[in-house]
Amino acid sequence: MIGYVTLGTNDLPRAVAFYDKLMSELGAARMIEMETAIVWGIDGVWPGLSITKPFNKEPATVGNGVMVGLQAKDPEQVQRIYDIALANGGTNEGPPGPRVEGFYAAYFRDPDGNKLNAFVMG
Repeated sequence: MIGYVTLGTNDLPRAVAFYDKLMSELGAARMIEMETAIVWGIDGVWPGLSITKPFNKEPATVGNGVMVGLQAKDPEQVQRIYDIALANGGTNEGPPGPRVEGFYAAYFRDPDGNKLNAFVMG
């Protein structure tokens, strides 16, 4: 259903350094590299995650109510993703823990302020 998600950045090298580490923990690698954008995925299979400087050359801004969920394999990986995010310029939006029955998640923002979470269900 979803082919890819794109988040904006005002500092592509900083964003790429952040997402290279985060995506590596998830087993994803760069699939497409352009001067203004990078797309990560797993073995060339979609969906992917794209970070880009806005095409209209205006500053990237954070969408209110927008969040990207990164599916982890277990609570330990949720913790690792959260730790990687915070160690590489991300900020805490909610530490790892159970949220509702069967849903374990951690919330954080990337260096541009885009909100993400790492989660596992079941």
